[in-house]
Amino acid sequence: MCGDWYWADDLTQIAFVRLAAGWHRVRDRAALDAFVRTCLVRAYLSEARRVWRRRERSQAELPDLGTPDDNAETATRRVVFAAALRRLPPRQRAVVVCRFYQGLEVASTAEALGCSAGTVKSQTAKALARLRTLLDDPLPEPGIQPLIALEGTP
Repeated sequence: MCGDWYWADDLTQIAFVRLAAGWHRVRDRAALDAFVRTCLVRAYLSEARRVWRRRERSQAELPDLGTPDDNAETATRRVVFAAALRRLPPRQRAVVVCRFYQGLEVASTAEALGCSAGTVKSQTAKALARLRTLLDDPLPEPGIQPLIALEGTP
């Protein structure tokens, strides 16, 4: 969701601190996954709003090349898609990750993000439109095709 392993570690730590602080409120242990997911997403959105996060940029970002079984085309699609995903605003990125990576329904995504189902739908539509625009742009490296033109999804 955040595109940075170190930031993901920080967000995980924040989520577990919030889980420990709110442990007495967790009545249904079956809903624990949803509670932790909500803590993670809200921590991400909160941190993404901080001004210093926008200024801080890694100087050496290495693309995630996937597993050794992946072929070059799949790895290329993942790198291109991850780059496009990082260019989305934080809330749109969170919606895409919740809906399409985690496979959550609209209602579950709305609960995790603390917004209405209509907001999730509109943010999903805006995010997908932006991704289509970003992925249809010509890429600087020869041999890399836009993700939309390739079959399958990462």
